[in-house]
Amino acid sequence: MKTIENNQKKTQFNIEEFEQLQNQNKVLTHQVEELMMKLNWYEEQFRLNQERRFGASSEKTNPDQLSIFNEAEKESRPEKEEPTIEEITYKRKKKKGLNKKSFEDLPVERIEYTLSEEERICPICNNHLHQMSKEIRKELKVIPAQVVVVEHVKNIYACRNCEKENITTPIIKATMPNPVLPGSFVSPSLMAYTMDRKYREAVPLYRQEKGYQNFGIDLSRQNLANWVIHGANTWLKHLYDRMHYHLLDETILHADESVFQVLDEEGKKPTSKSYMWLYATGMHSIPIFLYEYQPSRTKKHPKEFLKGFNGFLQTDGYQGYNAVENVTQVGCFAHAKRGFTDTLKALPKDAETSKTNAEEGLKFCDKLFKLEKEYRKEKLTPEEIYEKRLEKTEPVLQDFLLWLKTKEKQVLPKTSLGKAINYCLNQWDKLTAFMIDGRLEISNNRAERSIKPFVIGRKNFLFSKSPKGATASAIVYSVIETAKANNLNSFYYLTYLFEKLPNIDLENMEKLDRLLPWSDSIPKNCKVLNKEDDNI
Repeated sequence: MKTIENNQKKTQFNIEEFEQLQNQNKVLTHQVEELMMKLNWYEEQFRLNQERRFGASSEKTNPDQLSIFNEAEKESRPEKEEPTIEEITYKRKKKKGLNKKSFEDLPVERIEYTLSEEERICPICNNHLHQMSKEIRKELKVIPAQVVVVEHVKNIYACRNCEKENITTPIIKATMPNPVLPGSFVSPSLMAYTMDRKYREAVPLYRQEKGYQNFGIDLSRQNLANWVIHGANTWLKHLYDRMHYHLLDETILHADESVFQVLDEEGKKPTSKSYMWLYATGMHSIPIFLYEYQPSRTKKHPKEFLKGFNGFLQTDGYQGYNAVENVTQVGCFAHAKRGFTDTLKALPKDAETSKTNAEEGLKFCDKLFKLEKEYRKEKLTPEEIYEKRLEKTEPVLQDFLLWLKTKEKQVLPKTSLGKAINYCLNQWDKLTAFMIDGRLEISNNRAERSIKPFVIGRKNFLFSKSPKGATASAIVYSVIETAKANNLNSFYYLTYLFEKLPNIDLENMEKLDRLLPWSDSIPKNCKVLNKEDDNI
């Protein structure tokens, strides 16, 4: 009996021990799965971060892009015969959009090479030589920037007869335009040149200071900075406000924002983040690009700037734009596509399932963009694009949505692929809002391309010293980028503005509108003739 009881106890103990070990095994298995999930996630984030730091910044690489360091070596062909001016002109005439008189319009400097009287003697018969013909060689000569002093002399007149007759003598002065900055030697062209180099060519003021020293001229960067701030806040601000007024009158706008650092900002550390916001009109409207500096990324800024706007607002999905009233939000399929592209960059080589899923998601996005490209290539009207989208784009969207809902249940939400899928599902109504109107675009690339000049400039001058300087930068960027989009030479246009603005009634909106970049009143010399469409 004791043996049987002992065996029963042992059996009971073994069953309990087995169940305990089984439960423990389940717990450990679950913990291992969680740890593996975290490890994979950290590895994925590390690879993605490495790709962002050292990889290509675009999803698409242009094979024509060359290194700036070896471009000359790659492109040089010593054995190739040099073309003549006539050949260059003839070949360029074939290119669409190029000025056919690009060389004929240039001033010509002629240098004559002749023989002296002593040399005009025939070596055979010693008679005088006559000119038989001419051999002409043409070259393109580059003249570096020149700095000259311009003296504005105002003549003052009086009446001799009144002086003789002891009558009150009238003093009449000749009319002279007002200066762009009273008491300063800066001219409209010098102020324009400083701004154009800093904001269009991204040349910081300290480099410009060094450049002027090469001319033997001492212009401190403090002077240059003062001119930029004065020109922007005193004169260009009035034009900026008028462009803002016209921008709010549009029905389609794009928006984006980028980090900006301002050192002396009240209540904030020098290392804290500020933001430059960008607002742009749609592709079927007058091109207007407005930058606005703000100390934060809060929703009140776009809400206030776009107060009075009523229409479509296309963004990258940032929730701060949700506060803008009376608008229809339109999403960005480029951001949706980027999620799948980043996933492929971050995945390890052996992640076949995730790679296949990411490639499938990317194919849906590529197909949508390909259809949009076809519509543009066929030069369809917005009404025709709307009909084509219903016919061809809508089925692709429905298949994509079904795929997203299926994969959502099969993919871990915290992975890069999970985030890409969740982004599409959470933003689906906004992503598909472009179907409402044929004038709308499938992505917010228009705004992203427009903010790139600021991002490039930021890499060169890094930060602004004060909010006043940051605001001035936003104003100048707005004028220059809008001018470029309207086929204007930004330097000549800025020079024209600084000549005109100090001499008109700034309260007269009609006169200000005649100075806007798209105005028919802008002089011909400010325009870039036959500029090719850059599809901004």
